[in-house]
Amino acid sequence: MIALDLDLTEPLVHARADMAEFWRIQRRHRPIFWQPGTAAASGFWVVCGYHAAAGIYRDHVRFTSQRGNVLLTLLAGGDSAAGDMLAVTDPPRHTVLRRLLTPALSRKALCALANPIRDRTRRLLSDRVGTGPFDFAREVASRILIYTICDLLGIAERDHELLVTLTKQALGSEDAAQPRIDAMAARQEILLCLLELVQEQRRQPAGGLVSALIAETFEGAPLTDDQIVTNCYSMILGGDETSRLILTNTAQAFVADPSLWDAFGEVTDLPTAVEEILRCFAPTMHFGRVARTDVELPGADIAAGDIVTLWNISANRDESRFPSPDTVRFDRKPNPHLSFGFGPHHCVGAHLARLEIGIVLDELRGVTRVIRPAGTPRPLYSNFLHGYATLPIELA
Repeated sequence: MIALDLDLTEPLVHARADMAEFWRIQRRHRPIFWQPGTAAASGFWVVCGYHAAAGIYRDHVRFTSQRGNVLLTLLAGGDSAAGDMLAVTDPPRHTVLRRLLTPALSRKALCALANPIRDRTRRLLSDRVGTGPFDFAREVASRILIYTICDLLGIAERDHELLVTLTKQALGSEDAAQPRIDAMAARQEILLCLLELVQEQRRQPAGGLVSALIAETFEGAPLTDDQIVTNCYSMILGGDETSRLILTNTAQAFVADPSLWDAFGEVTDLPTAVEEILRCFAPTMHFGRVARTDVELPGADIAAGDIVTLWNISANRDESRFPSPDTVRFDRKPNPHLSFGFGPHHCVGAHLARLEIGIVLDELRGVTRVIRPAGTPRPLYSNFLHGYATLPIELA
């Protein structure tokens, strides 16, 4: 029988094969519970039921994002970008900052990216049909998505491959023994690259979101280098890492279950299918908040200052919200999943993620009808992201 006292801060825990059962039991008996602290970290609340999680996502009055929104930073005492990065800023400041970023990420603005994404995807996939094994995660998913983000930000092509490497290290590892300091170093290097980009584009604007942000004002003054860097950093990690893992996780599901791949081949309503893919295979396991005040919830007396974590990986499979939650139904409607969060902090890059995922998977089914495993996929070790760092397959 599965142990119910797992340490959710430990990356190896989330690679266990029985975690789905762990969350199922917790939802049934303890939809909100306290994770005791350890010698290395304080304790925190775990919210794994859909309705409680959605309610907290909506409630920026009693729960703040400004202390951080992932365990790594919350347990370290807070996020240094608080108040400047959209994801860790509360309304009303959050609302103003969001208005600066939204135009470049609206459906209308992203239409110009659709054809380049499709062309790039088609070339990458077509070159690999019938050529033997290749790593879908590294050779396709990584490149399509980071190149798109780089295009959006105005990052030179010479830096694309460096960012592919750094983003993989920043929030997880292919090596279970990799020390956390390596992830911190990768994040620092991304920030330095972005700082150089901002300073270069202040001297010589090159188009893209960075140049647009340089020209904007926030609270009556131009945005600082730090404000631009932290928000571009958030976009790189959110727009590349999560979408890359969704694609890789979905491709692995197709490899593991050929009937699922066949069913996707018959899909006519692609946007609806993408929402189900987001519900089932999104890699972001949790987001975090800190209670501003004492809050009473069913089964939990949360004290002001307590860390509260919302586990999407469980909430998106909540039987009380999603009929047959463990069955992938490409025609599922409605589908109010929490993969992009909910409420004021709904992911600003959601339109881009949907566009990329839909195009890549549509092109995949367009170039091949056969996907075969070509080795054992390697899991990502993280307490924030869940999925596969490598995925060896063949297309025939």
